[in-house]
Parts: sequence; structure tokens; C-alpha cells
Amino acid sequence: MAPRSDAGDQRVNPIPISLALEEIITGGIRQRLPDSASARFGTMLAGERTLDGRQEIVVCGTVNAKTSSGVGDKSFIAKVYPDDSSRFELVAMDDETEAARLQIGGTCRAAGLPIPDPKMHL
Repeated sequence: MAPRSDAGDQRVNPIPISLALEEIITGGIRQRLPDSASARFGTMLAGERTLDGRQEIVVCGTVNAKTSSGVGDKSFIAKVYPDDSSRFELVAMDDETEAARLQIGGTCRAAGLPIPDPKMHL
């Protein structure tokens, strides 16, 4: 039986979020919100890794913003490519379904960047 890919393949080396990286992330997320001025960012964690010879920074975080269904917290996962003019790619954003929240949360945990689920209040 061939070994299966495990979470180790997805893990990143945690890095601090510099001001420049924060601007790339918040700018990229704001572009995808209907009311970008309302965006308030919560927890954001970042880590870097190299896949297929390409450096990428994985970012997991939360944002509180106005949407068509009201104001709410959304989790997200994104990538920044430092070797490609710091190109921003939104991988997924919570669409207010449990499946989306679980997928984003699981992906972030597998990468070693666990963020609190904004819908789970203790």
C-alpha cells in the first residue's frame, strides 16, 4: 500500500505578520467584500513553505464585515507568493455554512495555523 499524503505535507513554518504582509492580506480580503470599509480583522496567523520550488505564505484569519446577509464574522485562508510580486490568492472564505467553516478550520489546523472559529463562542 502506498503511503498517503498526510498533514505534514501541508504544514508551514509559522512567521510573524509584518506590516507589509498585513497590508497585502487586508487589501486582498477587502477587494472581495461588498462593503470593504466595514472590515475589521481579527486573529491572523501566517506561515511559509515551499511547494514545487515555489515559496508561498499561507494565512489563516478572521474578518468581521457587512455582507448581503448582515454583519458577521468570517474565517478565511489565503496565500501570498513573495517570489511573484507578493501576489495574493484567496483560497476560501466562510460562506456562512458549517461545511465551509469546518473545511477552512481543518485546512488551517493541518497547516499548523489554528484559528478560533468565529461562530463558536465559549
